[in-house]
Amino acid sequence: MKKYIHLISLIFFIIVTPSCSDYLERDISTAIDEELVNSVYSYSRSRLNALYTLLPSGFFEIDGAMIASASDEAEHTYQNSTVHFYNIGSWNPFVNPGDTWTIFFTAIRNVNLFLANVDDINLDMYRLDPRESQQLIYQQRLEEIEQWKYQARFLRAFYYFELIKRYGGVPLIEDALEWGDDITNVKRNSLSECVKYIIDECDAAASKLYVKQPSAELGRATKGAALALKAKVLLYAASDLWNMPGWTGSYPDTELISLPAGDRSERWKAAADAAKTVIDLPGTGYALSNDYRNMFVRGDSYQNPEHIFVRRGGTSNSFEVANYPIGFDKGQSGTTPSQNLVDAYEVIEGNTAVPFNWNNPAHTASPYSNRDPRLNMNIITNNSVYKGRNVEIWRDGRDGKPIPLATRTGYYLKKYLDENINLLTNTVSVHSWSLIRLADVYLWYAEALNEYNPTHPDIKTYVNRIRQRQGVNMPALPSGLTQEQMRSTIRHERFVELAFEGHRFWDARRWMIAPTVFNSPLNGVEIARTQSGSFNYSKIKVEERSFQPKMYFYPIPQQELLKMPEWKQNPLW
Repeated sequence: MKKYIHLISLIFFIIVTPSCSDYLERDISTAIDEELVNSVYSYSRSRLNALYTLLPSGFFEIDGAMIASASDEAEHTYQNSTVHFYNIGSWNPFVNPGDTWTIFFTAIRNVNLFLANVDDINLDMYRLDPRESQQLIYQQRLEEIEQWKYQARFLRAFYYFELIKRYGGVPLIEDALEWGDDITNVKRNSLSECVKYIIDECDAAASKLYVKQPSAELGRATKGAALALKAKVLLYAASDLWNMPGWTGSYPDTELISLPAGDRSERWKAAADAAKTVIDLPGTGYALSNDYRNMFVRGDSYQNPEHIFVRRGGTSNSFEVANYPIGFDKGQSGTTPSQNLVDAYEVIEGNTAVPFNWNNPAHTASPYSNRDPRLNMNIITNNSVYKGRNVEIWRDGRDGKPIPLATRTGYYLKKYLDENINLLTNTVSVHSWSLIRLADVYLWYAEALNEYNPTHPDIKTYVNRIRQRQGVNMPALPSGLTQEQMRSTIRHERFVELAFEGHRFWDARRWMIAPTVFNSPLNGVEIARTQSGSFNYSKIKVEERSFQPKMYFYPIPQQELLKMPEWKQNPLW
């Protein structure tokens, strides 16, 4: 009897469409049968490896652009990219350039196929051999296979979280459904059921997974990754969006996009406790990096102790081609940081940090002096040195307007870009995408703690640890901040610390501040060079943007609703 009969039309599509089916079965050679594939240890290991391949990677998340360009972090230079649909409000159930419904349900079905067959691995060649060496291998193989199962279950939970933060409640499926399975009574599970399922799977995975993977297995799921995913889900479960359905109007099925009424304080406490469990987990080796810039650039960055879960990338230079400043060989500008973000990096005055102020002549005369060091680590500013020369972003400079595809904001991206790559000689480097890192967990902990126990000293302690890490050395937060002031401080810290890491787009939604920050103009800077060689800077509006409450969640793809007529579309779409 199947635990879940739930199905979505995606799975139906995968089963009946040859191209998708071929993709799912790419590890099975036509020269051997499926039974043999399922019984061979090496084939199953390859299938496990394939389960990681659909993990998110934010380098080209939406039509060649980073999702930062669909938030107040950045503007994508190429104006024909569909990422701009988000900014002008021209996306809908028929056209959603960031629609990942098919991708993540494909990943879930891959996991289900793997789990359905992993116990068929034939280890008799070791089990039946009485030699001690062979018995040792047999026990090692059994342990590895057990680890594989829990890695797979963690990955399925991860993919489900990626779905529910976009779509709300979705069908929960644990079977590798095949042609002929009944799909007529498919229902979406409630958001609450999905949250419980993910948390339960994280708990199960954490109970079995290694605290640290062997060096040859770096990037694989660990106990810390499972506990961190649980903490992140609980953070979302405590946040405004999943607890305040009033924005939906008369929508009749709020259980699909909201949790039942409950004690918000207890939900925040659960989130804080879960984050602290990750922080205190012994034996992980997690630590804030002392090299903030290279944590995202070095080819071995996936080994950085700050990363809790990271998608290891291959060697390439495509990200550099897409994002190097326009004046560099083959550079195409790509994701260009906004003035909105640049303004958020504080100015250091003595032992204090103050907001940048366009009305302060000292600030505007030299806008990039004495700033939070993370500004220079994340963003290329005018006349700063990059790849051996000053970047000329001023009007008529080598990297400025009116050159086609020159930045419209007055800035270029620096984070993630390998400065040592030579595009003319086609050199490459490894690019890895951090999915969960320790600084993020610190900020979860501080945020949740501030909501239910705002006088707790750990709040300030953990925010300061991020701000005062070696190489950043920002002034400590002032004493006596109110709960509201600390809330704003934590949100500000997430904005600057986690810039371009794919969080702002979702943070603004779960905090329900998106109508304010995403409806504000996306700003840049106009730079004029004087005859004396100095520069004049003036803030400009790059474009107006649009956010409507319905955009808190993605619409269910219309093709799914056509196949499942009893399903309700998400609110207001």
